Amino acid sequence: MAECKITVKAGICGKTTVISAKPSEDMMNVIISIESDCPMVSKEAIEPICSWEEVGAPFSQSKVYGWAERNIKHTACPVPCAVVKAVEVGGDLGLKKDVSFKIE
Repeated sequence: MAECKITVKAGICGKTTVISAKPSEDMMNVIISIESDCPMVSKEAIEPICSWEEVGAPFSQSKVYGWAERNIKHTACPVPCAVVKAVEVGGDLGLKKDVSFKIE
């Protein structure tokens, strides 16, 4: 499994979040740590996640999107998607490749 770090600059709110993903000792899960100046994002930690289960889960069954539903009150927040990408890369299910939004 690969370690991964993603920095999210969320936009007009001006908040920045740094997501780190690394394999657990048993290599079965991905450990997510989040540092953010957004009180909603930093409110609750995310438990270790099985990358295979998370990346293949429907949105309604995603542990990350369940966490987001409990904590983040802005549906357009890009942080949950970035966390899923970190789980994907941290679990060796995807390569490190930037993702971007360009709003014009």
